[in-house]
Amino acid sequence: MARRALCIGINNYPGTDSDLSGCVNDASDWGAALTERGFSTSKLLDSAATKSAMVQAIDTLVTGAAKGDTIVLTYSGHGTWLPDTDGDEPDARDEALCPWDIDSGNVLLDDELHDLFSRRAGGVRIVLISDSCHSGTVTRGDESDLDPGMPRARFLPPSVWMKREALPADTTRPTRLSGGFTRAGGDLLLAGCLDTQFSWDTSFNGRPNGAFTFYALKTLKNLPATATYEHWFREIRNYLPSTRLPQDPQIFGTRSARRFKVFA
Repeated sequence: MARRALCIGINNYPGTDSDLSGCVNDASDWGAALTERGFSTSKLLDSAATKSAMVQAIDTLVTGAAKGDTIVLTYSGHGTWLPDTDGDEPDARDEALCPWDIDSGNVLLDDELHDLFSRRAGGVRIVLISDSCHSGTVTRGDESDLDPGMPRARFLPPSVWMKREALPADTTRPTRLSGGFTRAGGDLLLAGCLDTQFSWDTSFNGRPNGAFTFYALKTLKNLPATATYEHWFREIRNYLPSTRLPQDPQIFGTRSARRFKVFA
């Protein structure tokens, strides 16, 4: 039963004036944590994370897995949306991840992730961890690790990367993006925020990170060996949302998937 992971982190978005700072650290930190847990881990960072490279790497990860294997995909970078063209989105908008070459119009749709994940063999377990905006405000949570200053949202509006003639009539951030990356089709999704919120790019002790990634990995270190994803999620919620980080982490999956042992 093999365990493999792909960790994607993109800080640099050429042509958008919307660079981030903590995503490459996120990918490196996820890679280190998963390697410690016995995963064979690969990474795509910045210019290596083009759409074609992301698709190829995910396809290789999924189709190379056999019954009993566990694969983990982590993504840290911008999220965006664009008009739905096949009628499967209640809000008429597809959610998407933003590859490094998004300035050329390349996005990785939730529908495309679903198609990639559907190629897995029976009995392969898939966990997707997304520290990006699907597009809130609650005031609680421990902020003692957070550096001073405002964090930056990991959301890229269509007007930043789409050509003017291709822009939809309404380019405002929707009040709700139904479904989110639950449509990706993995067994379990851990996401940094609600569909209506931003995931925040910030720094801790002088080092840039995504808020969700930082707290997810901080709590992971102290989990007992028997901990489930539900247990881990409850620990993350001790930190998020908070006053300066108004994002509600999410967990999606069947009851049995949520009760899997973490990265088992």
